Amino acid sequence: MATSTFIGAWVAAGLTLFMFSFLYKDNPFFRFGEHLYVGVSMGYTIVRIHYDVMVKSLYSPLAQEGKWSLLIPALLGLLVLTRFVSKISWLSRISFAVIVGFGSGVAIPRIISSNILQQVQGTLKPILKAGQPPFGMAQFNTLLILVGVVTVLIYFFFSIEHHGATRISARTGIYFLMVYFGAGFGYTVMARMSLLIGRFDDLILFASRDYAYASLVLLALVTAGLLVWDRGRRPSS
Repeated sequence: MATSTFIGAWVAAGLTLFMFSFLYKDNPFFRFGEHLYVGVSMGYTIVRIHYDVMVKSLYSPLAQEGKWSLLIPALLGLLVLTRFVSKISWLSRISFAVIVGFGSGVAIPRIISSNILQQVQGTLKPILKAGQPPFGMAQFNTLLILVGVVTVLIYFFFSIEHHGATRISARTGIYFLMVYFGAGFGYTVMARMSLLIGRFDDLILFASRDYAYASLVLLALVTAGLLVWDRGRRPSS
């Protein structure tokens, strides 16, 4: 086994146990693992973004392809840094204005297309099509989506009082919302359970002889550390 793999197994098992120690109470082991995770994630993200922007998107096109027009966005990026100098911080407003304006111009049409037009198109699919059976699973799904969208919209329509058929439709919309939120919550729980099973699977693997019983040794050390820390926090009688 490679030394890097062996060390990585011990680090992974230790950090996993550090995070699980929060089940006992907030403690230095958990805070160390939390701060290390946030710091490494932020450091990697910042370095990666700077490498992609400065090297791939700026330096390489300038040096290899001669795209001198990229100096304009480079200048705008540098103006953002003037935010840290109080006397010339107003220059950063130029960059922020361009970023917000350009970002809005790019994002708004995509959001309208994906969140509105595509949703409307999916709802207005014809229930009966030529060459298909009069009523099958596809037609049932289309009809179910149509009923769900209409009844949910009626539920959120508060301009008229919900009585009679309107009340029945609104109540049906509540059922659709309950199913949606329940399915979303169930999906989230199952995703978290999958992550939990993955961590336990790694702990079991690292507890084998091949990894020098890393999980068991570190579990004993973390437990002993928590006992010492907890005893030290108790007021002396």
